[in-house]
Amino acid sequence: MSKEKKYRIGTYLILIPAILFLFPKVHAQHESKTINDSWKFYQGECKAAASTTYDDSAWNSIHLPHTWNTDAYTEKKYYQGTGWYRRTLTLPQNWQTKQVFLKLDAASKAAAIYMNGRKIGEHNGGYTACTFDITPFCSFDAPNSLAIHVDNARQDIPPISADFTFFGGIYRDVWLTAVPKQHFHLTNYGSEGIFISTPQVSEEKGTILIRGEIKNDAEQKASLELEHIIYNPDGSIAQTQKQSIQIKGGELYSFRTETAPILSPRLWTPEAPHLYRIESILRDKKTKAILDHSNHHTGFRWFSFDGKTGFSLNGKPYKLRGICRHQDQKPIGVALTDEMHRRDMKLMKEMGANFIRISHYPQDDALLEMCDKLGMLAWEEIPIIDIVPDTPGYAENCENNLREMIRQHYNHPSIITWGYMNEILLVTQRRYKKEEELKPVLERTLSLANRLEKVLKEEDSTRVSTMAFHGSNSYNEVGLGNITDIVGWNLYQGWYGGDLTGFERFLTEQHKKHPSHPMIVSEYGAGSDKRLHSLQPHAFDFSIEYQQKYLEHYLPVLEETPYICGGTHWNFIDFSSALRDESMPRINNKGLVYSDRSPKDVYYYYKAAWRQDIPVLHIASRDWTHRSGVQHGKAPVPLPVKVYTNLPEVELFIDGKSLGKQKTENYTVTFQVPFSRKKHFISAQAENKESDQSISMIEDALHINFTPIPANLNETNLRNLELAVNVGSNCFYTSDESQLTWLPDQPYTESSWGYIGGESKNSQTQVENTHDGPLFQTLRNEIEGYCFDVPNGVYEVEFLFTDIFRENAATVYQLGRESGVESRENIFDIVINGESVEENFSPCRESGYFHALRKRYNITNFRNKIEIRFPVRNGKSFLNGIKLRKLY
Repeated sequence: MSKEKKYRIGTYLILIPAILFLFPKVHAQHESKTINDSWKFYQGECKAAASTTYDDSAWNSIHLPHTWNTDAYTEKKYYQGTGWYRRTLTLPQNWQTKQVFLKLDAASKAAAIYMNGRKIGEHNGGYTACTFDITPFCSFDAPNSLAIHVDNARQDIPPISADFTFFGGIYRDVWLTAVPKQHFHLTNYGSEGIFISTPQVSEEKGTILIRGEIKNDAEQKASLELEHIIYNPDGSIAQTQKQSIQIKGGELYSFRTETAPILSPRLWTPEAPHLYRIESILRDKKTKAILDHSNHHTGFRWFSFDGKTGFSLNGKPYKLRGICRHQDQKPIGVALTDEMHRRDMKLMKEMGANFIRISHYPQDDALLEMCDKLGMLAWEEIPIIDIVPDTPGYAENCENNLREMIRQHYNHPSIITWGYMNEILLVTQRRYKKEEELKPVLERTLSLANRLEKVLKEEDSTRVSTMAFHGSNSYNEVGLGNITDIVGWNLYQGWYGGDLTGFERFLTEQHKKHPSHPMIVSEYGAGSDKRLHSLQPHAFDFSIEYQQKYLEHYLPVLEETPYICGGTHWNFIDFSSALRDESMPRINNKGLVYSDRSPKDVYYYYKAAWRQDIPVLHIASRDWTHRSGVQHGKAPVPLPVKVYTNLPEVELFIDGKSLGKQKTENYTVTFQVPFSRKKHFISAQAENKESDQSISMIEDALHINFTPIPANLNETNLRNLELAVNVGSNCFYTSDESQLTWLPDQPYTESSWGYIGGESKNSQTQVENTHDGPLFQTLRNEIEGYCFDVPNGVYEVEFLFTDIFRENAATVYQLGRESGVESRENIFDIVINGESVEENFSPCRESGYFHALRKRYNITNFRNKIEIRFPVRNGKSFLNGIKLRKLY
């Protein structure tokens, strides 16, 4: 049931006064409401917190949804432990004759619930819901004390290892529901006790199967009537099914009803997501009073996966154009409101996606509701990731989480596949090198996979099963590749090692070896940082341009390879991964949108490729509106400006002057644009042929700020100039804080400026004491010197240092990428124009390894040149950045 339906109290408001008189309570038989307000929270352990007499007045006042892990955006070792939530409940007097239920939509990872000092129950699993009958624990004479103990450190509950943050807390809604003694079974693995499928479906006809359970919590038997009303997508009634039920006191009764064929059903597709509504009504047979009711949607669709021809929907070939989605948003973590989930789905749909991998765990009901209504096919999975531990209770918790996920989201026609393992050999293969150590882990992994596959098919025979593998053939060698109906491959060739063409080579090899096994590319992506831009982008420089280059290679392969069912880009957002360092510590920045959901330029590449129903024209420079470049004399500086479009030809203008027209290739046009002054107005135009008689002009425009940096420095152009160089890097870097752009490094040539000697090195380890981490993560190793040919005068010279030459544990999620950095202590002098300004200088002694250090000197130049040397005392010399400014 969607959340908007849960708010409906009294589906049937009988309008006839006489009937209202006969059945005065008919409108309030099933009541549900959130209890997200007025909570008290304490982070840590407090054994007395369950007691009704405990004084929580000193605790923090909070509102749900809530997480205690906003620290995950700043700390690698974020808090993993326990927390307590408390609040008071005053229950309506008219609930005394009813059954009262408490539902937690999600509490991570485990929750224990106490009512009036007594333990109601507990739930293991941080991403699925749980429902408890709290009737025996309720008081109607006095306020009730509700306490919930939450733990996000448990090692017997998945996930235990993963490339994302395990946020703790009650981060989804908490509900109270009151129903009569006879009602639909509400404690069925957190579901609502009604399950709907379409056993027969074609263009000609379709049937709907409705099954579920009714509970009689009264001591005496009851005579009931169960009615199902099927509504067409336009709201008219398609048909009605009724049955009489005799149910004993305390009995749990199972029902199963299949409708008569619905002729020429309106099929559900992402392009036309037609939904049929099923209203289930439980009545007292004698009085006709409504005891319980429920609303669900279903859709008529059928699908298939084929190893040779890919995916088909409703009998027609269909490419799955997908995206993966985590559920957090900086700085609030996973405590998202329903409208935030809905906003994400609208952004994906606007981009043209028709498929979502709900990764790596079940997500909010609001998300699934939008998948159904907007039209988005879905893969949903439980978070068994990296390794299967030898931990008592782990396998049982995995099985329960799988059953919960399937039962809670069974009624969503958007879901086509259930998953239960992701990159399960990733940590396994790295932790266990010896055969005798590895063998029992593999046996345990295979045993769990087979167990879960059996459970999945027991729970749902209408959908397919899947696992996602990282790019290693080991999965096939150990037997995991033969267990599920389809396999997903997480492939990053050209990012975590190798080159871009390794992507299609891997797929070709897998298809050749396993031609009958359907494949999805379940992950692919490259990181990007808005502060970094490159004219010569390469893997792991985190430039916006390399992410674009990477995706512009991958997407055509997915679209044009018929045996690939589709792909899901990793990830929709820049999301929280507390273990990561890289250019943006604590963030995995492979998103198509930023954490705040503003789209990156590359988002519009996908939109141009996937939205053939509307014209798309986007100047892909919103991520690079403040530019810089080296200017020779007064000549303009040519820099690329890219346009993403699905129109055949684009004309680009700078300050109203046409730069000509270019044909579109791979939804991309790139112009070399001459930049010269501080601010330019860039505009693009393209013709959109709407019909043979109608042509419209599509336009896009933006301002780009440009700061020229002279190649040859003189008295005039040095005024008010800060020449900042990102030493050892191919990237422009623009600081968020100062807006100063640091230029890519260049070799020294006479009458100009640049480095002498050395080679580029980089580290992806976080650099402390700075917000400009990428500046300090690249350097020139074994540098001999730096020269600026400048007129005489007084100058300020600033050096940036970070000693990265110490072995540091790399995250397992960087896969095969090695830093290539040796451990050593480096001691050298700094000599400027023959004068020593630092002797026996050791950056690591002065500030520590991986700590930012800035050194600034005022020097008087009498040589028409500033020549800097770095004589080595021990180890090697290095330099991370340099900045020059003329004072007088």
